Amino acid sequence: MSRRAEAFAAVDLGASSGRVMVGRVGPDTLELTQAHRFPNRPVLLPEGLRWDALALYTGVLDGLRAAGRVASVGIDSWAVDYGLLDADGNLLGNPVHYRDDRTRGIAEKVRATIPAEELYATTGLQHAPFNTLYQLVAAQGTAPLAAARRLLLIPDLIAYWLTGEQGTELTNASTTQLIDPRTRDWARPLADRLGVDLSIFPALRRPGDPAGFLSPAVLEATGLTGPVPVTTVASHDTASAVAAVPATNGERFAYICTGTWSLAGLELDAPVLTEESRAANFTNELGIDGTVRYLRNIMGLWLLQECLRDWGDPDLPALLREAASIPGPHAVVDAAHPAFLAPGRMPERIAEACRTTGQQPPSTRAGLTRCVLDSLALAHRRAIEEAQRLADHPVDVVHVVGGGTRNELLCQLTADACGLPVVAGPAEASALGNVLVQARAHGFVGDRPAARQLLSRTQSLPRYEPRGDRAPWDVAAARLAV
Repeated sequence: MSRRAEAFAAVDLGASSGRVMVGRVGPDTLELTQAHRFPNRPVLLPEGLRWDALALYTGVLDGLRAAGRVASVGIDSWAVDYGLLDADGNLLGNPVHYRDDRTRGIAEKVRATIPAEELYATTGLQHAPFNTLYQLVAAQGTAPLAAARRLLLIPDLIAYWLTGEQGTELTNASTTQLIDPRTRDWARPLADRLGVDLSIFPALRRPGDPAGFLSPAVLEATGLTGPVPVTTVASHDTASAVAAVPATNGERFAYICTGTWSLAGLELDAPVLTEESRAANFTNELGIDGTVRYLRNIMGLWLLQECLRDWGDPDLPALLREAASIPGPHAVVDAAHPAFLAPGRMPERIAEACRTTGQQPPSTRAGLTRCVLDSLALAHRRAIEEAQRLADHPVDVVHVVGGGTRNELLCQLTADACGLPVVAGPAEASALGNVLVQARAHGFVGDRPAARQLLSRTQSLPRYEPRGDRAPWDVAAARLAV
């Protein structure tokens, strides 16, 4: 292993913004700085909600220019969405946004061919109406899919534009509902029955695999001096975030990746494909080193983000301080409910959900903020408790990573609800996981335990101990069970 520090560029694309981060990695060094951040603004067109892929790519090029000399580039992003290429390798329109309504009713159509129980036993994926499988079934018979010769998931699309080479990264592919988590390969018989042509996907890549080099045109656009390799990372941002969980050797832990979504679950050696697991809506997505990310999707800080947008973006720190002074938990909603998926009118929808379960909605913004955070903490507790039971995998600590670690109230409420200590950080988990996989591939860090030890030594990791008893949380949970 090399003993000097080296710089790696992490392209980290989220649902509301993208950024290029530069990580310096050495034997006792793990430093992350932001080279460039840029907005990711979906566009509502007459045909539906679309991602502005060209603006994203422009932001990536600007970020690489600002990053300067790096040993490698890695790309991670949100899951399930994709771009279609024609026979000449050109993009056939802007990628469809997962919040577009084209998949409405498609799950029922799929289940008419493949029962939900069989679908889960084959792919291990929770039911989510925007999974790639449903998007592809919805697109059948459309002109873009008929003209397409290649399908590239979002990080693979960016990698293709940077290098001219095509591949399908496995951790992200595992979110399509077209991968068998036992074989870690395509579920071909299932795809055939649904009329999904898997040949449209390029060959699978694993984290750490080479993905080409920045093309001469990209080198010229960014001012970088080649050759600059692009390294396949765990390109689903949650897979990168879990790779950056700073667990110690032998620690029994759960994780919550917080941000627009909360992904709460366990790191396992094998999938859990039982009918009980399906009924509980847990997913089995693939991680690095043959691991399985056994987790549940929860709506996350999207609920609060949408409230803030509706309120005209008030002072969030002041709102959180006021919310912390309110006794709780009081009114709570099911933060995993698909009713909260679409944007718009979030405060009214939360209030209506309270009334539906016989609760008095909060009357102030601070009260509604506390309702959201209590609801998220309760959803975290439920997911972690059920994951332990279904996987027969007890835990002693919860690691919270991602942007939600900056919300101290949410971290403390999660510790209170779970009755377990919460270790918060790193906040930039996706970018750090991206960097560490690159550094490992290039010999600058050791195996997964060594990378996590480096995280523990170099990152600030506040710890939140549970306060009081859990009886109020039991009462709040009972309100939602009625």
